[in-house]
Amino acid sequence: MRGIVKVVEKATGFFNNLLSMKQVDPECKVHPLPSTLPATLFSDTLMPMDHIVTVERLSKSYGAVKAVDDISFGIAEGSCFGLLGPNGAGKTTTIEIMEGITAPSGGRVLFRGQPLGADFKGKVGIQFQTTALPEFITVKETLELFSAFYNRPRPMEEVIRLCSLEDILTRDNQKLSGGQRQRMLLALAIIPKPELVFLDEPTTGLDPQARRNFWELIGRIKAERTTVLLTTHYMDEAQILCDRVAIMDKGKILEIDTPDALLAKHFEGVLIHLPYDGCCADSLAGFEGLVMSENSIELQTNTLDTSLKQLLAAHVNLEGLSIHKPNLEDLFIKLTGSSLRV
Repeated sequence: MRGIVKVVEKATGFFNNLLSMKQVDPECKVHPLPSTLPATLFSDTLMPMDHIVTVERLSKSYGAVKAVDDISFGIAEGSCFGLLGPNGAGKTTTIEIMEGITAPSGGRVLFRGQPLGADFKGKVGIQFQTTALPEFITVKETLELFSAFYNRPRPMEEVIRLCSLEDILTRDNQKLSGGQRQRMLLALAIIPKPELVFLDEPTTGLDPQARRNFWELIGRIKAERTTVLLTTHYMDEAQILCDRVAIMDKGKILEIDTPDALLAKHFEGVLIHLPYDGCCADSLAGFEGLVMSENSIELQTNTLDTSLKQLLAAHVNLEGLSIHKPNLEDLFIKLTGSSLRV
């Protein structure tokens, strides 16, 4: 009994040292903790309990190329999380690792706090960017076929209603328009009534009306408290649909937060955009917040009236001028130095 008491006393003393901001090295020397701890210690690596998915220090290398380079983030249950970036940024590789399709070189993905297990694929739905559909059968027959793959599929009537498929049930798969095809692929992804849905660029190639119709379908899925992970090249789409976004480039996450928080962090006021032919370079040199490219200039300003007067005083031609509130595409260009590479 006395031995147990001594062990408890030693353990208590050890933790008291920790609480008093000390650390003990293997040689039993006591040192103060550093005044600043690594930022990663308090970053998204420490995930709140409501995160359905946790990505911890994820890496993936192909030879000497690091497609994903030590990234960490979490996705709150019931939210829509956008993973944005140009081609080659590493987002597709990240998604494939999270789906359990590709093995990471380092780090791990947790689903509800546990490593991906054998039952994970029965709890998620995936809409790939490109999917081959069975030929010579109808939409209804395709839904029935995929429903047969699951032990407890979502009722057919519910799938049809959620994805607005009533008007195309008897149509052959090969005769679907782009928007109709995407609606059906979303339906296939939600048949198992998943807790998490991966949507990989689901509106690429759709006309504006079809895109907006698809946004409405995603809203219906979210209303069921289904978590959505979205990749897209459309910044307006991400800004409307996503509760949080992560912007990736060269395998790393550059920024992660809500769209509004990111815009507030990086921009103030409005952006003035003008075509530029190279004139008045000396007069423009003193402008604060001015970014010049080969054929355009962009000026961030809190005092629009004053900035316009300064441009006129510098003899800048204002023909073609546009003024707008900063959006996610402006942020993307600011962070990566390039427009989206489709």
